[in-house]
Amino acid sequence: MNSQNIYILGIESSCDDTAAAVIHNGKILSNIIASQKIHEEYGGVVPELASRAHQQNIVPVVDQALKKAGITKDKLSAVAFTKGPGLMGSLLVGTSFAKSLAYGLNIPLIDVNHMQAHILAHFIDEEGFEKPPFPFLAMTISGGHTQIVKVNNHFDMKVIGETIDDAVGEAFDKSGKLLGLGYPAGPEIDKRAKLGNPKAFKFSKPKVDGLNFSFSGLKTAILYFIQREVKNNPNFIEENLNDICASIQYTIIGILTDKLKKASKETGIKHIAIGGGVSANSGIRQALKDGETKHGWTTYIPKFEFTTDNAAMIAIVGYLKYLEKDFASQNVMATARLKI
Repeated sequence: MNSQNIYILGIESSCDDTAAAVIHNGKILSNIIASQKIHEEYGGVVPELASRAHQQNIVPVVDQALKKAGITKDKLSAVAFTKGPGLMGSLLVGTSFAKSLAYGLNIPLIDVNHMQAHILAHFIDEEGFEKPPFPFLAMTISGGHTQIVKVNNHFDMKVIGETIDDAVGEAFDKSGKLLGLGYPAGPEIDKRAKLGNPKAFKFSKPKVDGLNFSFSGLKTAILYFIQREVKNNPNFIEENLNDICASIQYTIIGILTDKLKKASKETGIKHIAIGGGVSANSGIRQALKDGETKHGWTTYIPKFEFTTDNAAMIAIVGYLKYLEKDFASQNVMATARLKI
């Protein structure tokens, strides 16, 4: 199968990172990301600013990805890009660039579902990282998504649980904002949680049927808790910051692992793979590793750089689709809301 020399350029522009990667027969040769610092001032992603930054970044980022991979654009077999889901303005920049490049080079164009790509990042050939066997359960957790997906093969996936309101990354960020932490707050909460007592403060877990999640109630509970305590003691946050972070993180991890346990029990599947930006959280990684001894799971965690939004995951899907000759037409459109 790999006797051919297949080079795929992957382009990712679904939110606020402009990324490009080159993959050669399943192995990543380059993975370049230009992050946009501008959103930190606003405490969240501003769509109009994001698409403008993508327009500035996309040519240099693609150029760098090709240079680092040590190839010229005429070596490319196909161009893969994120079709959705994501911010429409951001997606349009990547889509139009990919279409033009593929058209100009007269090579196939491959559209990629961003959510599938987070899951298929596990199939990048990377030393020291095992690929999950089918069927497996994938938990994708990020700033915009929280879902459990049953994966039967590369392109046969079924969402069996998802958030009915906010995503888990949002719960981290909004809680961090209440505590006066910067954006994104997830990494800072994670760092402080290591220094605090996870059982210092108790937050009740939302009751949600089946395998679905809800985080809006938890956010409200944290808000009321902070308001109440600060009223009694104006220095409450400063004096207890590490314990508050540890307790919030402990609660969120509990919500995620409870649903995973339930999903594993219902499906009988013991192979658990995680992806998405929030899977970089050390507490979540540890909880999944603990699940190996507690619940007999085998857990798969991709290399750190393949968990957040990146183009390597787009490139691997492009490669897998290329092998299937699953190409897009030049009329393909970006779609802000795209299901798995």
